[in-house]
Order: sequence, then structure tokens, then C-alpha cells
Amino acid sequence: MITPFPEQAAREECLKLMEILDREQCVDFDLPPDLRDASLRTDYLWSEDRGQMFGVMICRDVLNGGVERVLKAFSARYNNHWTVEGWVPPCFDADVFTESENRYDGEIKRCTAAGDTVGAADLSRISTRAMINLYRFTGADGCSFTFGGLMGERLPQLGTGDCCEPKLLNYAYSHGLIPLSMATFYYGATNKSGTRVHKQFYPPCDERCGAILPDLLGLQILYRDDDIVVVNKPSGLLSVPGRGPDKQDCVVNRVRRLYPDCIEQPSVHRLDMDTSGLLVLGLTEDSHRLLNRQFETGLVHKEYLAHLSGDIRCEERNDPELRVVNQITERDEKGRPLAGHLELPFRLDPDNRPHQIFDPVYGKTGITDWKIECWRQKRAVVRLFPKTGRTHQLRLAASSPYGLGTPIYSDNLYGVPVDGEQLRLHAAILQFTHPISGEVLRFETQPDWL
Repeated sequence: MITPFPEQAAREECLKLMEILDREQCVDFDLPPDLRDASLRTDYLWSEDRGQMFGVMICRDVLNGGVERVLKAFSARYNNHWTVEGWVPPCFDADVFTESENRYDGEIKRCTAAGDTVGAADLSRISTRAMINLYRFTGADGCSFTFGGLMGERLPQLGTGDCCEPKLLNYAYSHGLIPLSMATFYYGATNKSGTRVHKQFYPPCDERCGAILPDLLGLQILYRDDDIVVVNKPSGLLSVPGRGPDKQDCVVNRVRRLYPDCIEQPSVHRLDMDTSGLLVLGLTEDSHRLLNRQFETGLVHKEYLAHLSGDIRCEERNDPELRVVNQITERDEKGRPLAGHLELPFRLDPDNRPHQIFDPVYGKTGITDWKIECWRQKRAVVRLFPKTGRTHQLRLAASSPYGLGTPIYSDNLYGVPVDGEQLRLHAAILQFTHPISGEVLRFETQPDWL
């Protein structure tokens, strides 16, 4: 993962923290020397494979005049201590957690000593579930959630929620603080795999942070700098705010909540609420204007993946009167379509918003190239290349009898919705030129249904 907030200011605070650890040789340095605990000395970090991650976050305290606060955290527990004076606490009540852990450990040991391996295994699973249920997080929206609310019966990877980043974010959001900068570093003996080295900085880990940070932030951040942010939008979330208070939760407002210095309207393109995938937003006036120009002039490359509700049923056609072009550019050995080019005219149906209808007279032409990606459960997965940006263009290209002739799976507007299933349309690839640096950036994600 990338660090979701600017790092430079927090890195400077991390360097100060390293100096304090070097000098004081303990982590409870906020206490007077005569009150410090010998088990909290940094000697602990230099025994075999004992190094640990540390993190710093700079926050704006809006409840106290906007002053900046510096938070610090260590990953997991420090030499069996979950809490240390001056450090951000874990995402659970440490006393309750320790009591529960000790109780289950004692019962598991008794089963093991009695040769009851089945009982020990059952207790271990019950223990893991009980401990996981003690975690409680507060996200950027101020709402609390648990692992059970996120994952149901699935168990997160061991240690998820114990890294510095979720501890810092949880503390900040539960205390009304706005994160401004965050950085994490490793301190101590190099780990066994050699992937963590003393005093080196590292981004959030994919294995554990990747499972919890998007829920804390409200978005999966794929890229961020001072000018732009790229997110992986989930299905069911609006791209921009709609009309009415019930339609204000959207990508734009979540980005503005995360980055309060962002411009009021950072959106340069959008995805349907039911469509998942890649979105880029401009955080400044200049980046927004220059990104807009790229989209308007067709310089942005986009690819989508769609899981259709069946196989493709299209016929080649070139009908100037209907303004329809359905050109099959590739077939398999049996003559079945594998790739093609579509041009179809559609417009809004004002009596049935936001539904679009085929209209060869007043419709605007949507141009889409396509090719078969694979088949899943006897349904075609198609890669779509939109050449224009019409409303519902890809959903119409799939469902129209003049197009692919098969709606996208669980399309509630142009097909048959499936209970509990999202629309299987995903913005999988987005390539554009960075509006300020000029660097060509390419992002690619996979839908969770593929």
C-alpha cells in the first residue's frame, strides 16, 4: 500500500523520535527516569528478530483551535505491554483483551496437557474469534465498526489492526482529529527475512493494513500526492454528490474529508454508483483543469471488465439509417465473435431517469471496442474500451439488441438484478499523464467477482 497522507512532516518527527530512542534507550521516556519500567528499554529490540515498527502522525485538532498534535505508536505490543504512557493505545480495551487471552491460554494448555488435541483446537478457534471481536475501530466518518461487521464469519490475518497505521488512524478519528501527515519506520535488529532494516521508512503493509485501512479511510487509496489522488471505488458508492441529504455520501466528499485542503469540486470523471473501479481526482485548481482537458480531448486510456449474464449474441451490422455500427473484428475457428467495434445512438428517457433509450434521431453516439476476456460459469467476461464517455454507455453496449445482446450480470436498469449481487462492471485500467509532473501513470485493479 501507499501511505495515504503526505509523509515529509511526519518523517521529520520520526527522525526526532529516533534520536530520543537512541538517547533515552527506552519507550517510556515521557515518564521521569525513576518511574520508568526496565521491561520497556530498547535493549528488547536488539535481541534476535525483535525489531519493531514505529509510527508518527501529525493531526489538526479542530476542536481546539486547529492546533497541530503529534501522535506516536508502536506496532502490536512492546515486550508484552499493550499500553505505554505517551503512546497511542491499541484498538481494544487492553485489560479486557489480556484477561480474555490469559483465560483461553490456560484452558488450551490444560487440554493439550490432557492429550485432548481436538478440544485444544476448538478452543483455539473460539479464542481467536473472541479476541477478534474485542477490536473496535472508528473511521473517517466518525462511525465505529468491528471485524465482524466487515468480514462476517471470516477471520482477518493474525495481527490485522495492530500495525501503527490503524492504531494512529483509529485514535485520530475517535478523538475528532484530522490526519495531515503520517510515516512509519523500523527500529531494532533486522528481521529474519531481511525486509525490515533499522531506521528505514516503510509504507503500510499489504497483508494486514491493506485489509483494514480502506475501511478506516472510507476509500481504497491507490495513489496520492499534492496534486491528485487515485481511488478504487466500491460498487454502491456515488462518484459525486446527488440531490438531497441521503445522496451526499460519495467519493468526492470522502476525498474532501480526508484531505481538507482539497478544492471544493475535485471530480474530473465519474462512474455509475453500481460500477466499481478506478477514479482520479484533482486536488488543486491546476491539476483539476489539466486533467479535465485530458478527458475532454480523449487522451485518457480506460478499460473496463464486464461479466455478462450469458454469452455474446451480436450480429454484424452497418446501418446508416439507424446510425448503428456493429463490426466483428475477430472470430474463433467456429466463427463465434471474439472482438468487435460498436457505435450506438442513445439519449436520456426523461420519463424514466436515469434510464437511457436507443434513439437514431436524437441520440448521441457511444463508441465502444470490445473483446472476450474469458468465460466464467458459462458467462462471457468482456474487456470494454470506451472511446466516448456517454451515460451508461457500456451497460447499453452490452444489453442492446444492436450491441452485444446480453446485459451485464445483475444490471438493475438494463437487465435482471440478482439479490445480494453487485453490477459486475469494473473500471479496471486507467492511464493518463500526471497534470503537473508530466509522468505517464497507469493503474490496474481486478474486480472482486473475477
